[in-house]
Amino acid sequence: MDARMQRLLHLIAVISLLSLIVLCTAWELVLAPLRPGGSWMAIKALPLLLPLMGVLRRNIYTLQWASMLVLLYFTEGVVRAWSESGTSALLASLEIAFSTVFFFCAIFFLSPYKKAAKKLARETIKKASAVNDDHFHDD
Repeated sequence: MDARMQRLLHLIAVISLLSLIVLCTAWELVLAPLRPGGSWMAIKALPLLLPLMGVLRRNIYTLQWASMLVLLYFTEGVVRAWSESGTSALLASLEIAFSTVFFFCAIFFLSPYKKAAKKLARETIKKASAVNDDHFHDD
């Protein structure tokens, strides 16, 4: 994968994460709150703030766990799209879309790093087994 594609995947991941944060906050405070005037459900956006800096900085570890975290929002979106109607169902569909886009962009962004890590692990194991074979034959 070339560097331009990596930058694009990262950019789309950042945009989808920020969109999900804004959506979750606006949904529960303004657009379709569970109670008139807003609800405490807006705090569901707080966990998305935890990986934000790491995602912005392209931190591999953060992108890995954030891709798993966002699946909770995908699940909530599916449940609410199925069980609610009107504006909430539409917002739930957006939640599904943003979380899905983030997940796949993060996974594809991480793919070259995963391949490099597997290659390094194979080489390390190969070297270690060669050293062990040499010590075994020396005895």
